[in-house]
Amino acid sequence: MVIIMLYTQILKDNRNFLSLYNKGRYITSKYSVIYVRTNGKPYNRFGITAGKKIGNAVCRNRAKRLIRLAYRECEIDLPVGIDIVIVARKPLCEIKSDEYCSYMKKYGIKEINKAIEKSIGKLKK
Repeated sequence: MVIIMLYTQILKDNRNFLSLYNKGRYITSKYSVIYVRTNGKPYNRFGITAGKKIGNAVCRNRAKRLIRLAYRECEIDLPVGIDIVIVARKPLCEIKSDEYCSYMKKYGIKEINKAIEKSIGKLKK
């Protein structure tokens, strides 16, 4: 099964993750931490991390699946030209998929847009 994302490439290099952690803005919630930064490209780059603190491999993979699903559903509403890394937290494994999707639609997109506006405003000054 091939999962198609419209205007998104996958982040794979560790240096990209580290630069996003160090220089990007972050949004925290009970379920995840979202790191965001503009990349100046005509597409988004997306990465997911789920550490061993989440649980065993089954829990980590479920968390990654939930994050991917929520991102796919919200991709159209996100601005183009950003790097996003979503770090899973332990409570994410214990909820239903539509709960995290609705969180991303209601709050995640708004917070990502605010963080991007702040970082752009900071660059202009």
